[in-house]
Amino acid sequence: MADCIDAFIRKIGHLIAWVYVALILVIITQVFLRKGLSSGLIILEELQWHLYAVGVMFGMSYAQINNAHVRVDLIYGGLRIRTKRIIDVLGILILVLPFIAVIFIHSLDFVADSWRINESSDSPSGLPWRWAIKSVIPLSFGMLALAVISRLIRDVVLLFRGE
Repeated sequence: MADCIDAFIRKIGHLIAWVYVALILVIITQVFLRKGLSSGLIILEELQWHLYAVGVMFGMSYAQINNAHVRVDLIYGGLRIRTKRIIDVLGILILVLPFIAVIFIHSLDFVADSWRINESSDSPSGLPWRWAIKSVIPLSFGMLALAVISRLIRDVVLLFRGE
């Protein structure tokens, strides 16, 4: 089951990685317009923020399944494998899953209100449909929950196998 979840998140992660190509192109265009032609566009500025947000938010789950997240290894690195697994399981159950649940639950009203009023940029020349970028929050945290559950399943199975 954990392998299926990881494969799904990897596929999504590989698709989302293309957002960074678009982000680089938007940045280059904006820099050219601003420095070369002395006229940047608000819409491109906001698009940069949105593309970066999508990449980072969905990148969290990709980093989780690839064990590429930031970790302080000063103490953790010297521990036995079994102790590391116990710490991981407890950390997931006590810290990570409750944090994800709080963010996910509170983001639903935030997104619903944005959809309800068809929220858009405060700038007249900004991007419409701000609700779309806000919808990334519960979607990405849902994927992060899947990634963390996958890790939890894997750690519990390996813990009880004695590996």
